[in-house]
Amino acid sequence: MADIKLPHLFQPRDYQVGLFSQVPRYYQRGVFIHHRRAGKDKTAWNKIIMEARKKTAVYYYFFPTYSQGRKIIWDGIDSKTGIKFLDHIPKEIIKKTNDSEMKIVLENNSIIQIVGTDNFNSVMGTPPFGCVFSEYSLQDPRAWDYIRPILRENGGWAIFIFTPRGKNHGWELFRLAQTLDDWYTERLTIRDTFREDGLPIISEQMIEAERAEGMSEELVQQEYYCSFEGFTHGAYYTKQLEKAKKDSRICVVPHSTGHEVYTAWDLGVDDSTTIWFFQVVGLSFRFIDYYENTGESLAHYAKLLDSKQYKYGDHYLPHDVEHRTVQTAKSTREILQELGLRSIITIQRAKDIDSVLGGIEAGRNILSQCWFDEKRCVRGLKALEAYHAEYDEVKKKLSNRPAHDWSSHAADAFRTFAVGYREKVKHKSVTEMMASRRQ
Repeated sequence: MADIKLPHLFQPRDYQVGLFSQVPRYYQRGVFIHHRRAGKDKTAWNKIIMEARKKTAVYYYFFPTYSQGRKIIWDGIDSKTGIKFLDHIPKEIIKKTNDSEMKIVLENNSIIQIVGTDNFNSVMGTPPFGCVFSEYSLQDPRAWDYIRPILRENGGWAIFIFTPRGKNHGWELFRLAQTLDDWYTERLTIRDTFREDGLPIISEQMIEAERAEGMSEELVQQEYYCSFEGFTHGAYYTKQLEKAKKDSRICVVPHSTGHEVYTAWDLGVDDSTTIWFFQVVGLSFRFIDYYENTGESLAHYAKLLDSKQYKYGDHYLPHDVEHRTVQTAKSTREILQELGLRSIITIQRAKDIDSVLGGIEAGRNILSQCWFDEKRCVRGLKALEAYHAEYDEVKKKLSNRPAHDWSSHAADAFRTFAVGYREKVKHKSVTEMMASRRQ
């Protein structure tokens, strides 16, 4: 084995030593909440390289999406030094590289792979021994639920690095970690991080410049002062869901056998298929259940619906169900009808950003009439809370386009409900009006 000193082309600053040394030497888990531009990924990337060299095993570096992993690590370059992230692995210790899978095999047969939690279960092979979750507050929390028992069984370790995104699953993990003896926690704002010459990494003058260029105070507090207060920046439904909590509309919502159960879907091909189950009681919509899965056939979802033994009303699906498949020469609608779904109402697919935003607005408006079962709908609720607009780093403002990540599938199914039921009511009202005129 080559006599190579690690870390390579990197020396951690004083404030980065905790992230670099505490896990797994003293703790098996670590949550590191550092402000924007503090060098979290640079430090954690060098950390995982060192651990992979020490012990032959599989190591995963998770990002919210595959594309983020490629942009930040695989193709990433330090703008100040010109050093690529991949250059921190000396060529002498690399045995093999797979560009399409963003996988590196070291000379000791350790594997380091960059993975997007938007599709984590389709790319993971051998169980990992060490993991880094980058921007965990934006990740699909199911990834950690999946990895946790594996690491517990093999004695592996995990590091979480992120800036806050409101009081979501990242905040919950940080609070939990503070109560556990085998977890290390650290929160560093711009007032805690300094260069070797004693100057701050981000000065108060720089923050004032960010404000002057249009960055909102909410985002400033979140990104640079690591505040969990306030709503996730750019989140579409957070305020409406907070109102639902205050009104006690997120609670135990039992299934009413005297009312039909309706479903609203988002159909995934390579990603998740999501289904909301709801009942209409008076002027309220009672969401009694939620389901999400990936890589399953239509027969799986039809069997799931049948197993719940609900008395079904309409099933709202996006207009894609009218398309015929090459394999069967049948449309998805026809296949689902053959599998037992009778009343299928198709919703015109959003063709442009205006129709997407119109559907989101419909969802905001109808949320005041919605009740959610706090247990059976928990996954869907977390997704609705996390659903947010993309942030344009160049223009330093929110774009008019939703971010496509783990939360968008549940949100798209909810939009199917909001638009579909609105159109049904509108159509019904017009029909009733025409009938009254004929009388």
